[in-house]
Amino acid sequence: MHSLAPLVIVLLAAVLAVTLCRSLKVPPMLGYLVVGFLAGPGVMNLVPVGEETTLLGEIGIVFMMFSIGLEFSLPKLKAMRKLVFGVGLAQVVLMLLLVTGVAIVLTGSALSGFAVGGALAMSSTAIVSKLLAERLELAQPHGQLAIGVLLFQDIAVVPLLILLPAFAGGSATLWMDLGLAALKVVVVLALLLSFGQRLMRPWFHLVARQRSGELFMINVLLVTLGVAYLTELSGLSLALGAFVAGMLISETEYRYQVEEDIRPFRDILLGFFFVTVGMKLQLSVLFERSVDVLLLLALLIPAKLAIVFALARAFGHRASESLRGALALAQGGEFGFVLLSLSGNLGLVSSSTEQAAIAAVLISMLIAPFLIQHAEAISRRIIRQDWMLQSVDLHQVLVESMSKNEHVLICGYGRSGQALARLLEAEGVPFFALDMDPQRVREAGEAGDQVVFGDAGRKEVLIAAGLARAKALVITFADTHAAVRILDAVHAERPDLPVIVRTVDDSDIDTLRQAGAEEVVAEVMEGSLMLASQALMVAGVPLSRVLRRIRSVREERYQLFKGFFRGLSDDIEGVEEFLLPRLLSVQLPDGAAAIGQPLGALGLSGIGVTVKAIRRHKIRRTDFDDGFELMSNDVLVLLGQPEQLAKAESRLLEG
Repeated sequence: MHSLAPLVIVLLAAVLAVTLCRSLKVPPMLGYLVVGFLAGPGVMNLVPVGEETTLLGEIGIVFMMFSIGLEFSLPKLKAMRKLVFGVGLAQVVLMLLLVTGVAIVLTGSALSGFAVGGALAMSSTAIVSKLLAERLELAQPHGQLAIGVLLFQDIAVVPLLILLPAFAGGSATLWMDLGLAALKVVVVLALLLSFGQRLMRPWFHLVARQRSGELFMINVLLVTLGVAYLTELSGLSLALGAFVAGMLISETEYRYQVEEDIRPFRDILLGFFFVTVGMKLQLSVLFERSVDVLLLLALLIPAKLAIVFALARAFGHRASESLRGALALAQGGEFGFVLLSLSGNLGLVSSSTEQAAIAAVLISMLIAPFLIQHAEAISRRIIRQDWMLQSVDLHQVLVESMSKNEHVLICGYGRSGQALARLLEAEGVPFFALDMDPQRVREAGEAGDQVVFGDAGRKEVLIAAGLARAKALVITFADTHAAVRILDAVHAERPDLPVIVRTVDDSDIDTLRQAGAEEVVAEVMEGSLMLASQALMVAGVPLSRVLRRIRSVREERYQLFKGFFRGLSDDIEGVEEFLLPRLLSVQLPDGAAAIGQPLGALGLSGIGVTVKAIRRHKIRRTDFDDGFELMSNDVLVLLGQPEQLAKAESRLLEG
């Protein structure tokens, strides 16, 4: 009889490890790797390495490649072709040649060097894209450089997954195997892309018309695993089929729905894949091959950094942009684990070499967040000349803003920023805008708008934009992390300057106000307020009374709108949604501990819960105080966070 104990222990360890990773703001995949290492044969031996665990890992790879296929876009490739097929292609080729050359010198095995080189050539799309997005650096030149190289690395995985099995077939039939593999790829892709394109859209139309979320999800799994199975039958990899399936669906209008539906499966199965990778690590081998680990780590960080920097400079990027892009890419990635796992299963690399490479990739991924976080400081310290060139750009910002006085400084010139600018212009109020999108800045500048390219999070840019002479500053994009950076920079120079910040909902209002925002405009709250005001006027409430109500709600920081009743149909986008204040109705049945007690004696405010209303005999009452005595069948409407509400309910019912 099988015991669930090992599985429960592994799941508990995974929950704890991923929670810790999220608290430390590092990718959860590192937590899965640690869990696999601890639960595997190398340490606790809770889960044996076998066919079942290998199959789970392979399915995880399938869903990873499917996600890459969904994001594959020919127009995107065309727009970034210089970065993708220039810097990206050259970086992968040079890393392959470098590692293969080192392997030939040290071991005499070119195939082993090629397999490890392919793994080390990859960087972590998950880490780099997430951290650059959080820091609002994706649109900056170094961010575009990093994304372009990552895009080619994602594409390069597909031919590598084909080449490695062909190389494992033996040198006598190598060229025959490569030719056969190439022929299979051409035939299979031609059949899938020609017939698949014709079948995919009508097939998804048929399924979508049934209006069943369950059926739609089953269909997505069928297409993903079905196409992967077809490629496996033809002698190619499961991952290639999943990539093609993603490409086929990406051309339909169901792409975004599929991407959203597939995410839970992908994340869970990818977690299992990283657990199986971690299970292959063994402490004894790591100590024995510590020199190899350090050598591979040197190839991953200093060598890859130097290669990307040199290539970016050769393709015309500034020195600081090249260095920051290289620092972002100087680590191994999740696809490196995929290639190492495949190489180990095919016998291209020994078990000890595979583990040394896995350890080096893992260590480099642990270092990566710190390199990205401090990339600007490192670049400024090393490359002073390029920062002198950037000072010229600041001078241009300064020249553009010299004529502005008592103006409104707009940070972000998207739709909200442009709408604000038009209203200010209509009222004759001068403004000056900063934005990080070069195309938007160019087009708006040609139209005569007062907008320049600049990072509002940098103090020197704000000073050049006339911060000292500004009358107010408005942050028009809803990004709390970036807004806090700007608030810190503003209040270091102008603590008296009023700053207005846009946000999505009420979850970050307190954070932004504590950071120094004069006013925080929450989109959801303002939308609700405008909807309510229109409804009140249609219902016959005088305009003056509606305006007074709107003013009072804003002055009270939307307290009237705080909290909501959660339903099954609510879309929960992230863990943070669970932390929003919400409402809970608690009825006092006969025997409840709170019956007969005054409201103030219950101490609900002490645990962070507010009583918003009390319903008695079908009458809703808000005219109560701490002396209000509760009766049987009273219904209390409570406001608080989930954990606080649970404590309050327990106190009301059980004492």
